Amino acid sequence: INTMRNTLIMSFLGVGTSWLPMIFAIFLCEMKNLRFRRFVQTFTTIPNFISWVLVYAVALAIFSTDGFINTFLKEIGVVAQNAQGKAWLMSPKHTWLKMWAWGTWKGVGWSAIIYIAGIQNIPGELIEAAKIDGANRWQLLKSVILPMLMPTITICTFLTLTNGFKLFDQNVALTAGEPANASEMLALNIYNTFYGRSGAQWKGIGQAKAAVFFLIVVIISLIQLKFTRSKEVQQ
Repeated sequence: INTMRNTLIMSFLGVGTSWLPMIFAIFLCEMKNLRFRRFVQTFTTIPNFISWVLVYAVALAIFSTDGFINTFLKEIGVVAQNAQGKAWLMSPKHTWLKMWAWGTWKGVGWSAIIYIAGIQNIPGELIEAAKIDGANRWQLLKSVILPMLMPTITICTFLTLTNGFKLFDQNVALTAGEPANASEMLALNIYNTFYGRSGAQWKGIGQAKAAVFFLIVVIISLIQLKFTRSKEVQQ
């Protein structure tokens, strides 16, 4: 139950903030300086080509008891020099929030690329016609850009949702489910059930969990696809 709750929180939190790369993509498309736009786009896409394990190794170096944050707090006098540093990643509550934050930082770039492609696919005459009719920026976004972007929103929402459910390497590299499995996600729970326990019965339980997990992801994904596709408009 705890791992299901963590997984649902991570997945729907990711979907709830999937508008961030869309806003970022619109901001990039509004840039007049093409060279600067390409620089910003490249800079924000670089994290997507870095291994998840490496990303969370950096996170561990920042949040560990002798990491950057604790060292900084000691240097400015907030924490005594001889005090034990706080294990930021090992707090029993909201460890999933840290995984979401790092995942968002890493994933904004690739989502923005998909949204940029969708924005560039919007017919220019529609935008020009809306401007001629006196539409302001908000009206243009609400009545033209967002309806025409719905197929792209469907794709990005689907990818964000499914990636949140199958989150595994991030979970292993950052917390490994600690403390006391409080930050464990479903994929890691299934792995630990199948490989981490001795006895043939646990192999069967792990397979059963994987089958149920698959059905849950399929059902939720189909509901999401049906909902977002119903909002799409014919071009």
